[in-house]
Amino acid sequence: MSIKVSIVPVTAYQQNCSILKCETTGKAAIVDPGGDVERILEAVKSMDASVEKILLTHGHMDHCAASDILRQQLSVPIEGPEKEDDFWIAKLPEWCQMAGFPHADAFVPDRWLEDGDTVSVGEQELEVYHCPGHTPGHVVFLHRGQRLAWVGDVLFQGSIGRTDFPRGNHDELIASIRDKLFPLGDDITFIPGHGPTSTFGQERQTNPFVADSRYG
Repeated sequence: MSIKVSIVPVTAYQQNCSILKCETTGKAAIVDPGGDVERILEAVKSMDASVEKILLTHGHMDHCAASDILRQQLSVPIEGPEKEDDFWIAKLPEWCQMAGFPHADAFVPDRWLEDGDTVSVGEQELEVYHCPGHTPGHVVFLHRGQRLAWVGDVLFQGSIGRTDFPRGNHDELIASIRDKLFPLGDDITFIPGHGPTSTFGQERQTNPFVADSRYG
């Protein structure tokens, strides 16, 4: 028994919110709840899961705007991202207003994460990798046993995260992908923040931004 995952696209941005359930205990985490609370809770119910925490890859509104609502409704903690994304979360109301997004209050996670940390979901353990570039405090979660990673907006099938937002850094993003993620293994499937899943090996071969052929 390991983990079961349901991907729930939320908001107008079709952001991949995930529900990750430990099949042994029935305990679950909601990864990157950007909005559409009722849709997320319906998916939790259909999985017969008991949410014990919320996990955030980074502080952009489409990934975290529903976090505090769910924290209050479910009485569970928020873990992540890394503290350098605090400035994004602190300005959530402003970003939401500018983008025509539903209002979200600023909040403070119960636990900021750092590179090398682990987070638990039931009896399952996820490794935490700090992968800045898209945002300075972006983290990635890896379930090593199931060879599955949640990479937020660091990497996509055939593309990479934007770096034109405040404190984005293209060189840091490339280093995060090539020096931290790719060495974890070609066989690792990743769930990106938007769009279809892929594998690190597939992106090493074909992604025009980070393929081995581009970097020799």
